[in-house]
Amino acid sequence: MRRTALFAILVFGCGDDVMSSRPDGNATGDAHPDGSVDGSSAAACSDPVAPDRDVLQALPQLIDTTMPPTPGQTIHVAAGGDLQAALDMAQPGDTVAIDSGATFTGPLMLPVKSGSGWIVVRSADPRIPPAGNRAAPADAAHMPKILAPNAQSAIVAAPGAHHFRLVGLEISPTDANALIYVLVSLGDGSMTQLSQVPHDIVLDRMYIHGTPTGYTKRGVELDAQNAAVIDSTISDCHAVGQDAQAIAGFNGPGPFKIDGNYLEGSGENLIFGGADPAIANLVPSDIEIRRNHFFKPLSWKADDPSYAGTHWSVKNLLELKNARRVLVRCNVFEHNWADAQVGISILMTPRNQDGSAPWSAVGDVTIVDNVLHDAASGFNVLGEDDNHPSQQTRHIVIANNLMYALDPAKWVGTDACFK
Repeated sequence: MRRTALFAILVFGCGDDVMSSRPDGNATGDAHPDGSVDGSSAAACSDPVAPDRDVLQALPQLIDTTMPPTPGQTIHVAAGGDLQAALDMAQPGDTVAIDSGATFTGPLMLPVKSGSGWIVVRSADPRIPPAGNRAAPADAAHMPKILAPNAQSAIVAAPGAHHFRLVGLEISPTDANALIYVLVSLGDGSMTQLSQVPHDIVLDRMYIHGTPTGYTKRGVELDAQNAAVIDSTISDCHAVGQDAQAIAGFNGPGPFKIDGNYLEGSGENLIFGGADPAIANLVPSDIEIRRNHFFKPLSWKADDPSYAGTHWSVKNLLELKNARRVLVRCNVFEHNWADAQVGISILMTPRNQDGSAPWSAVGDVTIVDNVLHDAASGFNVLGEDDNHPSQQTRHIVIANNLMYALDPAKWVGTDACFK
């Protein structure tokens, strides 16, 4: 008999007009579609989180993504210049400054360097958003553009590449109908040793996107260590008959920081797991998911008046299939409907996906102070993989979240907060 017992505490608001509250009795306030919040919730998003005394779940190790010093030289790359040569030339402490409006075609490689100083690769235009502010499509005018050719990536981290920070770049396919598997590849499923994993890489204020009509399976593959995606927009990641994600990771150890982003993905906006790690006993761990806006456009919904004509395969907003020590806090989850699955928005279901990773586990997950609305249903938690051997789900806290507008007539599904 399979064990399905969960160690969890569930405290939530669910309905059409519900305000959640913090443990100290203060209301969390309203969340806006851009992920910002009003009132005491703004402070709550930066307040430290303590383990629940009844569950004693472990919290993630957090990454410091403060802009690093770059005391070295600045390498200027103009339109028509050789960006790969600049990346190869740069040494720790250097800045590679690229003119806005310049266009380059990938795949460009982030090479391995000696030393532990950072190389910052950024737009030379001072009009990109300041640090701590999300980049939006309107900011593309101030960014250089790196294009992904058909079936290839725009940027690839070499095995073991480290200490790169990419700031204010636009990443997209070469043309509207290009077939793209991964726009930015920070590691991949071929790595079998931790020494091959890229590490200390930050994507900051990036605009990474597919096209309205093209097949873009993944915006960022995050198979890395000490890696972050912050204050970025990742959009138009969609596919037919396959899952597509804004961000996905399955073969990197973490820690990871996903903070302040706008994320669109037809299959899952964000997923950890979903394929078996090639690195033995690897569970992506120490994951901070904070202040993001998870969104599926209604132009992807076949019965909506804004439907754009392509039936992308829609599943979930956030899914954890192999993940440990995860904090999900102060996010907005908006729009999810029954399509390729039954419309559950957030799933914690351990999956030994291909049968070769029985160590797969979901545990020590803390989901607090979020807003989820306009969806078929809320959460699904599974004790163990019901197809292949896995570890048991353990130490789940879901507290102080607001869920509303779970409407089965509009979104199909069951309108259940929990399944």
